[in-house]
Amino acid sequence: MDLPGPIHDFLLVFLGSGLILGGLGVVLLTNPIYSAFSLGLVFVCISLFYIPHFVAAAQLLIYVGAINVLIIFAVMFMNGSEYYNDFNLWTVGDGVTSVVCTSIFASLITTILDTSWYGIIWTTRSNQIIEQDLISNSQQIGIHLSTDFFFHLN
Repeated sequence: MDLPGPIHDFLLVFLGSGLILGGLGVVLLTNPIYSAFSLGLVFVCISLFYIPHFVAAAQLLIYVGAINVLIIFAVMFMNGSEYYNDFNLWTVGDGVTSVVCTSIFASLITTILDTSWYGIIWTTRSNQIIEQDLISNSQQIGIHLSTDFFFHLN
């Protein structure tokens, strides 16, 4: 879908902020129902990146329509009072988890910054990926999903 520049930028910022806020809601909200709804927001924002194609409808049906509804029903059938009886704000497990997540995040950022992105085989000829240079079908599927079915980054 070819959009004008300002509309394209607005949609990317809007969907990206929806992804970030929904992800933070999944992790930080203490009520599991609200976390499940935040996960639904994340699924909807991910599917809206692929809006002009069938991939968006498939993601909405599978993730929001099935998986998120299943999570919400499972959480609603659980006894919710046991979550709030012995509620501590910060436990040892929370500290260990935050240290592990912070170290994974730091290693990811280090890897991204140290990677030479110019050596990737995504060479283009008249806006088309040269598919005969690709090794496997999974690489071809990945390139089609990230180029043909995604908002075009003109």
